[in-house]
Amino acid sequence: MSTTKRQTMGKMNRERELREKRELKQARKEEKKLAAAAAAATETEAAVAGPSPEPLSTLADTVS
Repeated sequence: MSTTKRQTMGKMNRERELREKRELKQARKEEKKLAAAAAAATETEAAVAGPSPEPLSTLADTVS
């Protein structure tokens, strides 16, 4: 019969820290992706709205 060795607390702690680190990295990656998508949506909305119209005073100055 073979007996299995139990994991040491040190190994379990290292594995837990590694899992937490990977979760944090994934969360940052998703947050960055959402921020980029929001920025792209804002730029798209600005492009659809078109250029802002010039004030009437500027138009009057160019005509005279």
